[in-house]
Amino acid sequence: MVGFFSLSSGSCGNCYYLGTETQGLIIDAGVSMRRLKKALDEKHIPVDSIMGVLVTHDHLDHIRHLGSYCKKMMKPVYSSETIHGALARHTFTSSIIGGFARVLSSSEVNRIGDFNVRYFVVPHDATQTIGYGIEIGGYRVVIMTDIGRMTDEAVSFASIADTVILESNYDIDMLLSGPYTYELKMRIIQGCGHLSNDECASAIRRFYHKGLKNIFLCHLSENNNTPELAYGNASDALTSLGVGPGDVSLRCLPRAYPSPFFELQGKCSFH
Repeated sequence: MVGFFSLSSGSCGNCYYLGTETQGLIIDAGVSMRRLKKALDEKHIPVDSIMGVLVTHDHLDHIRHLGSYCKKMMKPVYSSETIHGALARHTFTSSIIGGFARVLSSSEVNRIGDFNVRYFVVPHDATQTIGYGIEIGGYRVVIMTDIGRMTDEAVSFASIADTVILESNYDIDMLLSGPYTYELKMRIIQGCGHLSNDECASAIRRFYHKGLKNIFLCHLSENNNTPELAYGNASDALTSLGVGPGDVSLRCLPRAYPSPFFELQGKCSFH
């Protein structure tokens, strides 16, 4: 069994769990250690089973509580060399990260317990932002939480995954007609900000394959999106490809509270 759940997904904080009955990984550290421990306890996941924390980038909603995780869980923190450099300089992490930092290889599969982990760089306005391809128990999961535009490399990772966790941040009409400043709107839409519902749907059309069984839409904007709009766009993309009800499990992850624990469906065949 491979399971996944989100503890929080949005600008208020980002944190995700992926694991088996015996080992797990935390992706990002945007919720408090108290909230993390409570969520793990409620799902009967021992903290000792956590093999480490993966970091996608150095924005505060993804690393705010990383120092606390290090102090209280005493687990290694994995990311790229560039991101670790940023964490070593960041006010929230500089005093603690050094002894826990583990630099992932950019060219080889990284082994973390039973997990095989690779990363790929995506456009976003942090020091560097990465997505992850994670293989465990014959399952492959791809997560890209903040991505300004879809890249060919990101599509290639998703095209061989059975589970994709993908940003669907905003509805373009809501954003453009909303209260944000012109500068902030441009930051969001000009390729290094966030992925719109339309762009997410377009990405799904590009990477869909018959082995894909789970799509989770993440990092929905509180002000410029609704779960109904995000789900509708992604669902329409799947329908346009001839994907029938029940072929793919499609869900929106909640912004500010934990999702249910999902036992992932299906296994991809990897070559």
